[in-house]
Amino acid sequence: MDDFFNVLQLEDLVKILEAMPVLGLEELPLDRSRGRFLAGDIQASEDLPATHRSAMDGYAVRAEDTFGAGESNPAYLEKISDLEICDVPGFFLSAGECAGIVTGGVLPHGADAVVMQEYTQEMGQGTVEVRRPVAPNENVMLRGEDVSHGQTALETGQCIGFRQTAMMAALGIKSCFYYKAPRVGIISTGDELIEIDKPAEPGRIRDVNTHALRHLVLEEGGVPVTYGIVGDREKDLCLMLDRALEENDVLLISGGSSVGQRDFTLKAMQAVSGLEIIAHGLAISPGKPTIFARKNHKYIWGLPGQVGSVQVVMLVLVLPFLRHLQGAAAPFVWEEKSLVRARLSRNLASRYGRRDYVRVRLEEHGRGYVAVPVLGKSGLLRTVIRADGLIQIPANSEGLLKGEEVRVRILG
Repeated sequence: MDDFFNVLQLEDLVKILEAMPVLGLEELPLDRSRGRFLAGDIQASEDLPATHRSAMDGYAVRAEDTFGAGESNPAYLEKISDLEICDVPGFFLSAGECAGIVTGGVLPHGADAVVMQEYTQEMGQGTVEVRRPVAPNENVMLRGEDVSHGQTALETGQCIGFRQTAMMAALGIKSCFYYKAPRVGIISTGDELIEIDKPAEPGRIRDVNTHALRHLVLEEGGVPVTYGIVGDREKDLCLMLDRALEENDVLLISGGSSVGQRDFTLKAMQAVSGLEIIAHGLAISPGKPTIFARKNHKYIWGLPGQVGSVQVVMLVLVLPFLRHLQGAAAPFVWEEKSLVRARLSRNLASRYGRRDYVRVRLEEHGRGYVAVPVLGKSGLLRTVIRADGLIQIPANSEGLLKGEEVRVRILG
C-alpha cells in the first residue's frame, strides 16, 4: 500500500500556490463584469462629481450668512433664483442672498453650503427665513470628493460588485480588462456513488460532492464543468482525467485521494505525462489526504470524499486558489469582514504540528457570542448544516481552552 509522501504544512503549500501565475486577460463590457477581478488600476479621467452639487433639497447659501441663526433668532435671506436639476447657474451669490436648489443641483458661484428645506420658510416677496446655521461645505458634494482627475478610483485585484460597477458607470467606463474566469472540471469517484435521482439502497450513496463543489465554484466566479461519476477503475479515471485536464484550467477530483486499496486518484495522476505531484498529504485536519499537482498551467486537486472534509479543503485552499488565478488581492487571508469574535464553549484538544479546523455554531451570550463546536464524523452532513463557521487551531498548539477568544470564519 502507498503511504503519504511529501506531506506539507499548510503555509508551505500556500506559498507554492501564491507563486502560480494568474490566468490571462480578457476585455468585457460593464454589464458582464460582475464577480470578475480587475486586471489593472482604473484612474479617473475626470473629477467626480464634476462640480459642487447639493446633497439635499433646500437653499444654496453662503454659510457665514447663517451663523447664529436659530428658532428664536432666524436669519433672513433674499432668494434670487430657483434652480432646476440640470441648471448650470451663471450668477454669483452675494452676501445675504440664497437660491432654491434640489438634490444633485449645481451650486452657484459664491455658495458654499445648503440649508435643508425643513429648516426654512418662504415669507413672501422673495424672503426666506433660515432657522438653523450651516457650516461651510455642509450638505454639499464637493467637486472631486468621490475621486479627482488622475486619482486611482479602483485598484487591481478588486472584485467587481455593484459598488465598483457604479463607480465605473459614473466615470463613463463601458468596458475594461479582467482576469479570465477559470474553467473548473469536477469529477466524483467511487463505485458506491449513484446519481441523485436514483433510489438509495444499502451500499450505495448519492453523489453529493459534484453538486456541492459546483455551487462553491460558481460562488467564486469559476465556470464549473461536471463530468459525473467515475468508478474505482484506474483505467477509467485515467481516461477521464486526460479529457478533463485538456478542457479545463483546474480539475477537482473528490474521493480516492487517500491510501486505501481502491484509492486510484494518485495512480491516475502519476500516469499523466508531465504532471508534477507537489503535495500528497497536508498537515491539516480534516483534509490530510489532499493532493495537489500541476502540469504546466493546469492544476489538479485530489480531494477527500467525505463531505465535511472536502468542505474544509475547499474553503481553506481551493476557493482562495481560484481567486488567486483570477487576480484577487490576498485571497488566502481571511478577511476581517467575514470573521466574528467569540468565546469558546469548551476545551478543544489538537495534535501539535497539525492545523485543525473545527466547525462551530454561534450562540449569543450577553453582548457577545459563544462558539460551540459542532463535533461529528466528517461524512455526516449535519455537521456541515448546523455549523455557522470555522475556527482554526494553529499547528504550534495542542489545543484551545474554554473561554478563549477565537475568530470564527462565517460560512456562506
